Amino acid sequence: MIDRRTFLAAASGLAFTTRAARASVQGANNRIRIGIIGTGGRARGLMNLLKRLPGNEMVAICDVYEPRLLQAAEIATTATTKVADYRRILDNREIDAVLIGTPDHWHKKITLDAVAAGKDVYVEKPMSHTLEEGVEMVKAVEASKQVVQTGTQQRSWDHWVLGKQIIDSGRLGQITFVQTYWYQHATAGNYPAVSMDKLDWKSWLGSAPERPFQPERFFQWRHFWDYGGGQITDLMTHWIDVVHWYMDVEAPLTTAATGRNYNLKTWEAPDTVNATIEFPKSFMAVYLGTYVSKVDDGGLEFRGDRGTLKIDRTRLAVYRDDAPYAAGTLTPEPDIYVRSSGDGTLTHLQNWLDCIRSRKTPNANVRVAHQAARTSHLTNMALRSGKTVRWNNSAGRVET
Repeated sequence: MIDRRTFLAAASGLAFTTRAARASVQGANNRIRIGIIGTGGRARGLMNLLKRLPGNEMVAICDVYEPRLLQAAEIATTATTKVADYRRILDNREIDAVLIGTPDHWHKKITLDAVAAGKDVYVEKPMSHTLEEGVEMVKAVEASKQVVQTGTQQRSWDHWVLGKQIIDSGRLGQITFVQTYWYQHATAGNYPAVSMDKLDWKSWLGSAPERPFQPERFFQWRHFWDYGGGQITDLMTHWIDVVHWYMDVEAPLTTAATGRNYNLKTWEAPDTVNATIEFPKSFMAVYLGTYVSKVDDGGLEFRGDRGTLKIDRTRLAVYRDDAPYAAGTLTPEPDIYVRSSGDGTLTHLQNWLDCIRSRKTPNANVRVAHQAARTSHLTNMALRSGKTVRWNNSAGRVET
């Protein structure tokens, strides 16, 4: 059991310990030379964060679309090498690590090529594009000596770490239900003009089926099955990773889902989704998501017989189940309330850099990344088949 005072003291102590550890590591080693592979919006955001962290230098960038390559070069601001073939970065022995921000269907190949070339890796989530890819990636990465961090940054964010401590303390009692949700507002069409002489479309497709260029597939690739897995792999993966982490589970028992394109009818993946996932340890999780409303954004609620934890990227709140409701509401005053401080992606990148130097296992290692992506892939299997999917974790297969 922990009270508010103990909780806040723990938060302060964690922040101090983390800062001290970072400082000791940073002063002991040389600068880490990084190559960026895939320079879309997310990767450029990560580049801007890397610039705020000491001890690293972005020395090479790669993209098959020249305008994005030039945008990334402006962020790097050093004498950065610009290439269209990522293998040129991997062949450069002076580069220590790579950050991969490509579409999902490229994650496995570039990650495994980078590990084989002796590079450490930061790869965005989901780690894999299919169940089978994830198994192969875990085997190859764990057999190597490389540090591989994946982009589920909650694992490096102080108030999320403290949420895990609350769950482990038993304060919530028996948890039987976890609600996860993510609401965004997306639109289709009105894409920027693309000069085809500046885009290598065939290279962008890679292992995906060959097809003529379509702006929507290029700019909204996450919502087409050849390149991504819709909101289930893009958004739910973040929250399912937290469910796995907080509840100490590796895989679901069953997944069931339904979804429709009520508004964004040119996408393959649905704009509105409802998924139910049953886990061992006698609890279930649901995911609710839509791309037609952004109010409330995304978060999780862990409901136990003694209390409820509500957490998102801005705050953490704990409510006692036996507390009286606040006047005029159906909710008690929070027993614990903590606002987020800082940027979890920044601390996640710092964890990656620290582990490159120390050779320790990063917070979002390849195995937990595979487990989170696997639950999302199983949920998409249920969504696309219209059937409940049963997973036999000991056998590593779907049961019919």
